[in-house]
Amino acid sequence: MPRSFLARTILLILVPLIVSLAIVASVFFDNHWDRVHATLARTLAGEISTMMDFVRNGNDAALQTMSGKIGVNVSVNDALNRPKHDDNHTIIAGPLSAQLREKLGQRANIYIDRGKRLVFIDVPTNDGKIATFATSMHRIYSTSTEVFLAWLIGSILIVGILVSPFIIAHTRSIRRIAKAANRFGRGLDAPGFEPSGSREIREAASAMITMKERLDRYNRTRTDMLNAVSHDLKSPLTRMRIAVESGDAKNEDLLRDIDRMTEMVNGYLAFARGEMPEIEQITELPSMLIRTARDAAPNKKIITEFPDTPAQFYARPMALARAFANIIENAARYAKSKIKISEIDTADQVEITIEDDGPGIPDNKKADAMRPFVRLDDARGANTGGTGLGLSIAQTAIENHGGQIFLENSEMGGLRVRVVLPI
Repeated sequence: MPRSFLARTILLILVPLIVSLAIVASVFFDNHWDRVHATLARTLAGEISTMMDFVRNGNDAALQTMSGKIGVNVSVNDALNRPKHDDNHTIIAGPLSAQLREKLGQRANIYIDRGKRLVFIDVPTNDGKIATFATSMHRIYSTSTEVFLAWLIGSILIVGILVSPFIIAHTRSIRRIAKAANRFGRGLDAPGFEPSGSREIREAASAMITMKERLDRYNRTRTDMLNAVSHDLKSPLTRMRIAVESGDAKNEDLLRDIDRMTEMVNGYLAFARGEMPEIEQITELPSMLIRTARDAAPNKKIITEFPDTPAQFYARPMALARAFANIIENAARYAKSKIKISEIDTADQVEITIEDDGPGIPDNKKADAMRPFVRLDDARGANTGGTGLGLSIAQTAIENHGGQIFLENSEMGGLRVRVVLPI
């Protein structure tokens, strides 16, 4: 087998085509050869038998009349200079030889001049002479066989010529994907690379671009996390060191800084765990959401709107639980009195909305709210703490499931987080 995709695809198309045409040709030839050539041979043998009767009876006038009408030249010779071997047993002359033996009751020698496409039939007479019948080879052989073969070969060539440009285009698209993947694997961009080709190839290219964007986001997030760890831990450590060295350290101040550092470290660990692998299981969201809301907001009114028969789909339940826990805890932190959780199911997706009646987030800061280690205390209340990772952890988990998360304004006055997950 050839190694290239182009050659293999051409063979995949041409080999079945050639085999099928060969089968059709074989069946056609068997039927065509047996019936058409047998009919031609039987007709010519009957004519020669009739003219031999005229020769034996000496009816030259009838012989010449019939010879002119059927296109067979007749001559009676004492001797002839013929090739050593006749053509009685060839594929072309075989049926005629058999028919002549049956109708004449004796052997006739057949010679074929393929250059001039003529047939000569020598039949011995009763007086020791040789009656020679000369006619066109078309009288015993149908040229439609050759035409049919030519059309079969031509159709294969036409199909190959028409199919090749499309296969080459597909191959070019796959080769572009391979080159782009090679550059992506080395941490480089592929300028000008866009999905092209058939739908499946475009889907593969789009999936690869999405994978590249996720890897880039993953790397940026890891870099941001290291920068945030360095920045956030440096301030309390410096403050604790100064307090200890100056002798002004107080236990409550040190414990407050330690608690703050513990909170930050726990946030970083939770963010790192958000992308850990997990086995997918059949998941149903309402029970998970209700349990999380009761734990996160025991003092708030929880409003739920779930379908009677919620959708079940394969997901990583722990990752989704962490994602929705962060969203609901965020809503509970800023809600004034109530939180609303609803689910809408369709044939191909599940949509979850979590709303609160808190201060909300300005439209110009919604994009920043999704970035790791970004705190919007001015928008959501002062001194609320946290590491700025809650929504980022949720977004990572949702996108790892192939879903999307949107921040919108709620009719309740606060923030509405809308999560769309594919089924």
